Amino acid sequence: METIWPLLAALLAYLIGSLSFAVIVSRLMGLQDPRSYGSKNPGATNVLRSGSKAAAIVTLLLDAAKGWLPVMLVRWFGQQYGLGEGTQALVGLAAFLGHLYPVFFGFAGGKGVATAAGVLLALEPLLGVAVLVTWIVIALFFRYSSLASIVAAVFAPAYYLLVDGAAWDASGAKTLAMAVMAILLIYRHRENISRLMSGTESKLGKKGKK
Repeated sequence: METIWPLLAALLAYLIGSLSFAVIVSRLMGLQDPRSYGSKNPGATNVLRSGSKAAAIVTLLLDAAKGWLPVMLVRWFGQQYGLGEGTQALVGLAAFLGHLYPVFFGFAGGKGVATAAGVLLALEPLLGVAVLVTWIVIALFFRYSSLASIVAAVFAPAYYLLVDGAAWDASGAKTLAMAVMAILLIYRHRENISRLMSGTESKLGKKGKK
């Protein structure tokens, strides 16, 4: 029976991750479906292109929260069920996969940047802050959300391993989860990479065509 708890926790995390808040928030606020304009990506950056900063902020926070919450639930209540760091890494990855491939939205989800940030903040708060600062610095200098996300994705597992033994003790499960998220984030940004190379990528704050 004990072996089923990690699987149940991962399933719950995936279902939470499958809540596409870009679509939900846009509907509740009477905005156009983010899958119909701009990059057509159901994420906070594309919601910002609708012109509603409030909707984008709410989407960003909720997308991050759905990555943070499953990990924290395991940290708070998992010990009595024998759930440790391995399960924390598993549910974080499951929530992230839910955002990318949401069962409630035809398995067509976003790119997972905010959700990954929420997972990192729950797994290792200092690491999460370091990665967020990296994203902000790149975004401010270059004005490309996609570039900032790609750089942050690469640096997350690098930071984790380089600072091992100082701010935290790196675990194999967490390292693997971070590496998988980084690879998937880069893969989900493959079209953005092409546009960055051709100089046609949209910059932050630019509204999408409606």
